[in-house]
Amino acid sequence: MTSLPLLGAAMPLDTLESLRDWVLADQRDLELQDFTTAEVLCGDWQPLAARARALLDGYEGRLGIHGPFWGLSLANLDFEIRAIVTKRLLQGLEVCEALGATQMVIHSPYTTWDYNNLDNYAEARDRVVALVHETLAPAVARAEDLGVTLVIENIEDKDTDARCLLADSFASDAVAVSVDTGHAHYAHGTHGAAPVDYYIRRAGERLRHVHLQDADGYADRHWGIGLGTINWASVFDAVAPLDGRARLILELRDKAQILPSAQRLAAMGLAR
Repeated sequence: MTSLPLLGAAMPLDTLESLRDWVLADQRDLELQDFTTAEVLCGDWQPLAARARALLDGYEGRLGIHGPFWGLSLANLDFEIRAIVTKRLLQGLEVCEALGATQMVIHSPYTTWDYNNLDNYAEARDRVVALVHETLAPAVARAEDLGVTLVIENIEDKDTDARCLLADSFASDAVAVSVDTGHAHYAHGTHGAAPVDYYIRRAGERLRHVHLQDADGYADRHWGIGLGTINWASVFDAVAPLDGRARLILELRDKAQILPSAQRLAAMGLAR
């Protein structure tokens, strides 16, 4: 790489109001997180979108949103529930269109139970993929039309590869992979999965998004960088070959930790 990677951040609009200058000064990648719930997506979200557009006047960076995810398994066995999941994803893409966002985070369907049991049942792996295709097909087609990439984030994933192969199965530029460092560290510390940098390396060229959060390997902490036990040098070493193609998004519970976390990574010589 010719320079240190540029950090972005995930935040609601209330936080963007206070961090707007930091975001716009370097046109940092931004992920808005106001559009994840049914209450918002089934209501009048246009005023929120208008507020976002006003705050982003002059913004030329890469904009994304976190898509809906609460209770929305992409591989739900109930066809009526899958129809609701599809509806929510299409609603999220309407938001992307309104904002000019080019990326939407969605959640992996794989669980820790799956890791031990998918090969315990004939054709179980293929069934998960087929169900996800049924759920996502309309959203993928819409995302292709809009120029939006759906990035599949590891949640309970103990297997570093399953959702990567799932993304590959769509053979579409509109489907790629996300790694959440805290989720990976939880899987490593609690379930014996590979360390965080392995998740990133296994995603390889499919990786277009990283949620950066620190954790202790026990829970999904979303702590500021340096407050947990993740080996950050290994994480950024794994990301380096992508040379900026993956958005590096600080996703922290305490939004007041965004700037200190960016400063800590800068002090480590890992990012700016």
